[in-house]
Amino acid sequence: MRKYFGTDGIRSIANTELTPELVYRVAKAGAYVLAKNSNHIPTILIGRDTRISGKLIEAAMCAGFLSYGANVKLLGVMPTPAVAYLTKKLNADASVVISASHNSYEFNGIKFFSNLGMKLADEIEEEIEEIMDNPEKMAELSAKDDKIGVYENSEDLLEEYIDLLERNFGDSIKKYSNESFKVALDAAHGATYEVAEKVFSRLGINYTIINNAPDGININDNCGSTHMEELREHVMKNNMSLGIAYDGDGDRCLAIDEKGNDIDGDQMIAVFAKYLSEKGKLAQDTLVTTVMSNMGLNKFANQNNLTLKQTKVGDRYVLEEMLKGGYSIGGEQSGHVIMQEYNPTGDGILTSLMLIQIMLEKNIPVSELCDIITIFPQTLVNVRISNSKKSELNSNEKITAAAKALSEELGDSGRLLLRPSGTEPLVRVMIEGEDAEDIEKKAKEMAALIEEELK
Repeated sequence: MRKYFGTDGIRSIANTELTPELVYRVAKAGAYVLAKNSNHIPTILIGRDTRISGKLIEAAMCAGFLSYGANVKLLGVMPTPAVAYLTKKLNADASVVISASHNSYEFNGIKFFSNLGMKLADEIEEEIEEIMDNPEKMAELSAKDDKIGVYENSEDLLEEYIDLLERNFGDSIKKYSNESFKVALDAAHGATYEVAEKVFSRLGINYTIINNAPDGININDNCGSTHMEELREHVMKNNMSLGIAYDGDGDRCLAIDEKGNDIDGDQMIAVFAKYLSEKGKLAQDTLVTTVMSNMGLNKFANQNNLTLKQTKVGDRYVLEEMLKGGYSIGGEQSGHVIMQEYNPTGDGILTSLMLIQIMLEKNIPVSELCDIITIFPQTLVNVRISNSKKSELNSNEKITAAAKALSEELGDSGRLLLRPSGTEPLVRVMIEGEDAEDIEKKAKEMAALIEEELK
């Protein structure tokens, strides 16, 4: 079992659990593991979101890389997918994003990417942890004299990512766009706060933007993809065609249709899959999702003669399955959507542009686009427990017995999923079924049992 890494890198309270000392160690060990087979001085990119702790962690991370002998390019505030794209384009040996994604500002995190711009496999993260906790090995990894690394500020590289988006969507969107088509953007005071405006302006999209004034502590604060109330109100009040909500690091997005209804990742994946299938571009007629995806997506796939592959939760597991089978699209209900043709990671801005392109090309409202999939009622209850108790979830007799009985009761018309969070001290209780009130009641009862048993 990994000690530091969760389902999406390392994530915890900045300067309390995620200390500069820990960051320095993970940087030094990570540089060694990711660059040990290279025969040149390694180059590593560092990007971050807008959290107040970002520069503190960036400094410690940079020091660890330089101490190992790697050179560093500091990208500044930059969305996760932009860092992933630049890693591959610039032939860097690795990269790191300093972000806690959708979490509140006091959290921060570290996400490594390989030289291919992909998140690390479990075994690579485990190797980094082994090195981190080996003082003798860590001591051997210190560069001396002229072998110490150097860093440079490279914030201008953001233009390379903007060029990627314009190159792939510019012509189509400009061809079909019109003044009556209006988009509202919620940047969550996060990593997309500046680049989203640049992209949408360059593509000639009629847009307004909210929550784009980060102050270090307002990231995700009642805004962005985790709090869509303000965006919904803005869409309805201003008669917008579409609302787009990004998360703190910009690797996912959710949407609001013109009627004020939520559009989640499952719905966008269905829309994209159907569009690509119609154009003969859906590789092997397959889409990849996680076990958290709604039963409605499975039904959509069956109705359209498509294959649905499911993985455990985490967009890197989705990507692993996509690479293994040669599939072109996958993602998560939370809004991580991966389209391999463009970028090997979830990309919020790219996802929103794909949705806009389809809307404009088909010239129909987004609510009508999403009619192709029926979402089953789903409820999710989070149970806060200590991280040390997570391992007891599947061994507790009362919990497993109750879960078995509830699954049998739901039968083919619903399902129960109990899952420890990989990024927070939580157990997630998810139930799907035909009756929203009934499944909400059942989820709360199960959550109460888990809280009592694992307190």
